[in-house]
Amino acid sequence: MAMTPPNVEKVVIVGAGPAGIRAAELVVKAGIKPVVIDEGLKGGGQIYRRPPQGFTRPPKQLYGSEAHKAVALHTVFDRMVAAREIEYHSQSSVLATAGNLLQALTPDGRKDFTYDRLILATGAMDRLVPIPGWQAPGVYSLGATQIALKAQGVALGDKIVLAGSGPLLTLVATQLLKAGADISVILDTSSLRDQMAGLPGMLARPGLVLRGLMMRVKLGRLYHAGVKLDRIESDEQGPVAMHWRDARGRAQVTECDMVGLGWHLRAETHLAGLAGCTFDYDQSWSQWLPRTDRMGRAAERLYLAGDGLRILGADGAEVSGHLAATACLADMGLPAPDAASDLCRLDRLERFARGMARAFPWPRHIVRSVPDETVVCRCEGVTAGQLRESVSYGGAEANRVKSLARVGMGRCQGRYCQIAGAELIADKAGIEVCDAGRLREQAPARPLQIGAWVRDS
Repeated sequence: MAMTPPNVEKVVIVGAGPAGIRAAELVVKAGIKPVVIDEGLKGGGQIYRRPPQGFTRPPKQLYGSEAHKAVALHTVFDRMVAAREIEYHSQSSVLATAGNLLQALTPDGRKDFTYDRLILATGAMDRLVPIPGWQAPGVYSLGATQIALKAQGVALGDKIVLAGSGPLLTLVATQLLKAGADISVILDTSSLRDQMAGLPGMLARPGLVLRGLMMRVKLGRLYHAGVKLDRIESDEQGPVAMHWRDARGRAQVTECDMVGLGWHLRAETHLAGLAGCTFDYDQSWSQWLPRTDRMGRAAERLYLAGDGLRILGADGAEVSGHLAATACLADMGLPAPDAASDLCRLDRLERFARGMARAFPWPRHIVRSVPDETVVCRCEGVTAGQLRESVSYGGAEANRVKSLARVGMGRCQGRYCQIAGAELIADKAGIEVCDAGRLREQAPARPLQIGAWVRDS
């Protein structure tokens, strides 16, 4: 069993996806027993999410061509847990941080964690576009659709429409078809011209491009590029039809009882904001991202890794997790591996990611043209018209609009509506979207029951 020497600083890692696992692995090799806090039941993250006990589908069916990577990460993590080389807290959410203290909600209630060095590997979540009718029950994100399939082997509908853009759209569609689900249509708002424009950058990883093309071929005539989504028609039971226009502008109606939406990913940066990170608006990804050096150093004793730093996918997360741990060890004055090869690989992954962002751009024009009655903030029921109106009399700043219109005040704290809201603010005011600013993070980072948090002194 690995024991951290008493004079060595305490390292806490938040997240046990690819980035967190690789960071923990390197820290353990240095003779340190880190604390790993993760919301999942087992290590693996969202991309390599593991099914519950007794689930019989093999890794090849769950993870496809990435099964060997998933199994390798699971094996490394399980070995460290079994050998007690890490102090692992599963099903635990970090809700607040200040100074060198993390406050988390664990299965045993509230628990405080102190640290000397903090590595945040918080991953990413779906990036969504508000379209008329998306607030109806039976409309899910692509990520939720994939989780239901991986964790329980469940397709969330009998007649499924998938819409959005990015590699996750193709991947989820392929996985659902392989599982026997009935997909009525796959609607991509990115045009074939945009996708070809991003190809030179994506060729930094030709094998992955070829794999994606093979998936696209399997989708056949179900797949439509360059579409415009008009509205989701619903009744009291949920969706009944998707109204859309093809690349030639011809109106189409597809019957359905479930809709999955997603436009690539957005970095999960709530804890990074609470920890005091500085942010810059990234024009390629159309979102605010934390500022770090190439190794993931965000501030003194604070390191970021994985999709919570840059949207580079699972392979990029592994590399950035290793780099963050390398920086952490070096800053502690401990032996650390040479980062040259990791940095070289990171350059190639970033070239691919930039090509991907160009091929599947954030559909700014769709967001800015939504009708006034379209719900933008699903938590609070705030419409595009209410948001635009608040800009007119309150000013074009995200937090000001939040205080007036309540957009971003709900359970998700702006995770789903912040990016679209900023587009609407910028469009109404005639300014650049980055000039609208970003919503300030608030604790707790996740909803919780008051009784689970309050305790006797």
